[in-house]
Amino acid sequence: MYSLNVEDMLPVVETPLFWVGAFTVASLSLWVLHRLVQGFRIWVWGNGQLLSPKLGKWAVVTGATDGIGKVYAEELARKGFAMILISRSQDKLDDVARQLETQYKVETKTIAVDFGLSDIYPKIEAGLAGLEIGVLVNNVGISYPYPEYFLHIPDLDNFITNMINVNMTSVCQMTRLVLPRMVERSKGVVLNISSASGMYPVPLLTVYSSSKAFVDFFSRGLQEEYKAKGIIVQSVLPFFVATKMTRIRKPTLDKPTPERYVAAELTTIGLQDQTNGYFPHAVMGWLTTVLVPINLVIYFGARMNRAQRTGYLKRRKLRELANQSNGKSDRLKNE
Repeated sequence: MYSLNVEDMLPVVETPLFWVGAFTVASLSLWVLHRLVQGFRIWVWGNGQLLSPKLGKWAVVTGATDGIGKVYAEELARKGFAMILISRSQDKLDDVARQLETQYKVETKTIAVDFGLSDIYPKIEAGLAGLEIGVLVNNVGISYPYPEYFLHIPDLDNFITNMINVNMTSVCQMTRLVLPRMVERSKGVVLNISSASGMYPVPLLTVYSSSKAFVDFFSRGLQEEYKAKGIIVQSVLPFFVATKMTRIRKPTLDKPTPERYVAAELTTIGLQDQTNGYFPHAVMGWLTTVLVPINLVIYFGARMNRAQRTGYLKRRKLRELANQSNGKSDRLKNE
């Protein structure tokens, strides 16, 4: 009797199950197709024509004398923007300004300030007064000299203050100074350079990682607040790029030059509110936030940074011993 009942039920459920399966396969296929088209739109076709002086005559870049910041300044000058360069060293600012003026025939202004200080913003505000700013790149940032446990960081009190001022306060204050006039004109782009380290906790770089998570959250919240006003606020989260700050000397596919990274990142503006900026980095971001459990990401990050810390401290100890030995030799010669 039971087997007859099952056989009788099969024709009844067979058709609904078929359509459920067909709908599932179709939905999955459409999702995959959508992602492929979206990926092609972002990483192949791009949106490179969005940035132009039509947004505003001037572009502002903080941390503009080295690495990613300098390349952003070069690329924006190449697109015809007059450039406002803000960094700590006036000599370096002058060198970059002369390069941009000579190579791209654009007007430049420089503002020399130390973003580690909190009283610099009236000077910056005066330097920006009356200028039509179309693009702001909040790039200035600092990291650890080497991975370290929180309580073992040298001069911890000043380290915390400096990290917050440079990595977080600068982003808020520069946005405060530039955004109102963008809103008045209903156009403008703000690029906030965060880091892949802000996508999840990174032990032994905890303060840096947290500061970059702040930049990411601030950017995405601001984008939602002001996108209806015609403003684009983008959170940029690179993995390693071959710069002085990362101490990477030899570029590779996953550790590109600043030139290669910035050229790729600029094509994502207007297409992604939050971006890793460079296709290999986007793959790494997907792996570390979607595919791999967060606990494993944190574990392996801590393990890598502990190894780097051990290596750094060993090298520092060897240098100290070598210096002591050289000092003794010099004293013996003098005697």
